Amino acid sequence: MTETLFLQFATAILFIPLISFLVLIFFGKKLSDKSAIVGSGLIGSTLLLSLIIFFSKINYFHNQTFEYTFTWVDFGYYDSKINLGIMIDNMTAIMLVVVTLVSFLVHLFSISYMKGDIRYSRYFAFLGIFSFSMLGIVLADNFFMIYVFWELVGLSSYLLIGHWYEKTSAANASKKAFIVNRVGDVGMFTGIMILWSTFGTLDFEKIFSLMSLGVIPFESTVWLTAAGLLIFCGAVGKSAQFPLHVWLPDAMEGPTPVSALIHAATMVAAGVYLIARVFPIFTADALIVIAYIGAITAFVSATIAIAQYDIKKVLAYSTVSQLGYMVMSLGVGGFTSGFFHLVTHAAFKAGLFLGSGSVIFAMHHVLHHHNDHHTDPQDIRNMGGLKNKMPITFWTFLIFTLAISGVPLTSGFLSKDDILAGTLAFSDLTGHTIIPIIAFTVAGMTAFYMFRVLILTFMGSHADSHRIDGIHESPWQMTTPLIIFAALSLFFFYSPNPTNASEGWFYSAVVRPETAVPENVSASSIESFEEAVHHNHGKAITLSLLIAGLGILISFATYYWKKISADKILNMFPKTFKFLNMKWYFDELYDKTVVWFTMTTAKVLAWFDFKIIDGLVNGTASVTKSTAFGSGKFDNVVVDGIVNLTAYTFGFFGLIIRTIQTGKVQTYLAFAIVGALMIFFFFN
Repeated sequence: MTETLFLQFATAILFIPLISFLVLIFFGKKLSDKSAIVGSGLIGSTLLLSLIIFFSKINYFHNQTFEYTFTWVDFGYYDSKINLGIMIDNMTAIMLVVVTLVSFLVHLFSISYMKGDIRYSRYFAFLGIFSFSMLGIVLADNFFMIYVFWELVGLSSYLLIGHWYEKTSAANASKKAFIVNRVGDVGMFTGIMILWSTFGTLDFEKIFSLMSLGVIPFESTVWLTAAGLLIFCGAVGKSAQFPLHVWLPDAMEGPTPVSALIHAATMVAAGVYLIARVFPIFTADALIVIAYIGAITAFVSATIAIAQYDIKKVLAYSTVSQLGYMVMSLGVGGFTSGFFHLVTHAAFKAGLFLGSGSVIFAMHHVLHHHNDHHTDPQDIRNMGGLKNKMPITFWTFLIFTLAISGVPLTSGFLSKDDILAGTLAFSDLTGHTIIPIIAFTVAGMTAFYMFRVLILTFMGSHADSHRIDGIHESPWQMTTPLIIFAALSLFFFYSPNPTNASEGWFYSAVVRPETAVPENVSASSIESFEEAVHHNHGKAITLSLLIAGLGILISFATYYWKKISADKILNMFPKTFKFLNMKWYFDELYDKTVVWFTMTTAKVLAWFDFKIIDGLVNGTASVTKSTAFGSGKFDNVVVDGIVNLTAYTFGFFGLIIRTIQTGKVQTYLAFAIVGALMIFFFFN
């Protein structure tokens, strides 16, 4: 392939989903059920083109970067321009496959899952615009373009989460996701403006090049740290990091395939991808903050997942926790391992959501068959005994659970253990021991709550077995994506060594860029960090296996063998369980603080506007009206009265004088004689 062909394929990959959206949004009603075929076919073509780019780039153009840029706006001073462009490097090639693969399989899964939906064609149209938005982020070569598509992803998520907008919960969830993300995006925009004011450009490579020459915002590392953290705020919103993590679990109100798309390859992946893409701008101080935000997010979300009963919400908090892992890894300097976990997680998390969708689909139909409209088909307490009735869903779900738990021979084991080794290396080099403690604790908790879901959903027996007699395996359109994702959750796609990811193609394809590194580690000693990771690799494997094994063992002892009574433990710690079940009361806390403050401020401003501003305006209008009325009266009565009186007076005297002014000489002579006589009579 030539560079031109690479760029042409990339352009086609970007715009084909947009074409899908336009076709389906305007002609969807006419296409009816064929909308799914059109949407799936077009997205499938992007997957094919992405695979061509991926294999060509990794195998033949490994160290080359292809870029096409054109000027969108030229301000005409100091060479200040805003460009749009496409950049293809190894990270781009990998993410193109991740996004298009997950999107295509979600399209395929949705054909059966969404069948009969009243907005069937519009659903597939929105999937297209969502894919277009994420692909724009992946291909962007500058901050401006990435920000445009960043906001478009927010709009797309609003449309898909609120697909069933007639449900109040879905409408509220879509608004919550949109508004919470705007909070992070304000910070991101501010950070971008700091860079623009310094560098006069938003192109990644130009900014990185100038930074390598010592140019930083306002000649201060404090400002560079601030710019990095403000840009990171965008990732905090999109990737649902603490404290903006509250929107993602509510997003489960959207269709389950949408959850798979959001959680695996699009919206939440955007934040982690952003951190990786602009990694060189982060200072040591910024990376430490990023590491702790990721660690806190991973821990908090894992504790909440333990106490949830809705299968999708367990998976949602699992996603938040795993995203915390990725962010934490990037923060401690484990660039490749953090990005690697993004890729592996995309496969097994998409599989978990689609597997849960398969179960919910089956539960919904059997409950509907029994005319049961009260039992929640998403509550794992209403499941059980589905292993033999849905064998493909069960075995693939088992593989996904093993992968996310970090069990050997899975992709999750490769990526998670490298993250854990990175946290140990970070601790050795910087003394921040709390990071690996949290990381290993979360690993055990993940294994526990994921096997809790697996056991309660598929294993054991159902409390009301006749209710699930009619459950059967889902259609092939739903099971085929599960099988593909299950295969991609195994180790051999990434490394020939099931215990070491660094021997695979990924670690040679994605290399950590030169940048600021964690505190106490010089920017020139990336090798020191990598040596520390290698030194801790065996320790990480041993500890993770012990901790994950313990989590799995406790889960089986509690929910399968019944050696530990979950009810007894809940009765012993009812307040703790309620605290976790209520998600640490974050929503209530935000309602009482941020939301209350916002609403109160809005009410005060509304009162001020209505009473003061409108009062002044209305008062001024009233005074002006009264003044105008008085002025009108004065004009009509006094001014016009004087004018009219003067005119009347002169008219009256004119009438009198007119009788005297006859124009006859004889009359004037008579008046003169009479006048002379009167003078003589009065003055003599």
